Amino acid sequence: MSATIHSFDPLIASDTQVLILGTMPGVVSLKMREYYAHRQNAFWKIMGDLLDARPELPYAERITKLQSHKIGMWDVMMSCQRIGALDAAIASESILPNDFARLYAGMPALTHVFFNGAKAEETYRRQVLPRLGAEYKHLQYTRLPSTSPAHASMSYAQKLEVWRSILLALE
Repeated sequence: MSATIHSFDPLIASDTQVLILGTMPGVVSLKMREYYAHRQNAFWKIMGDLLDARPELPYAERITKLQSHKIGMWDVMMSCQRIGALDAAIASESILPNDFARLYAGMPALTHVFFNGAKAEETYRRQVLPRLGAEYKHLQYTRLPSTSPAHASMSYAQKLEVWRSILLALE
């Protein structure tokens, strides 16, 4: 039986230029109340290599480092039903997207949205993008390879290289 799960609040600031979107926190993240808490998820290792937001730092310090680089995080889904931790186990008919028009209204510096994996991008394009007004047409979108340990078709080095595009968006 699947349970309804809910995403976290967005981690943003008014000067956020880049927003990284996942689908929905995994089981370990929900339990710990931290984005990308599963130790095998490569997100914080990548952020450590790119921005010195290393996994061994306390969570609050990692978030502060991201925000100091004008990077925010959230999830496409506000809630959904899922058995286990994999995106493939999300019941499509149960997805309720987050309110991005409201979020973006408070983010005047936002220029780029990056998706952590295909499911985040697909859900956003299907359920969020059609509802956004013309005032957000300037946003650029990029899908990045998922940092999930379930996405094993790319090596860490390959993922890191693609994720470097975040740095280009901040220039």
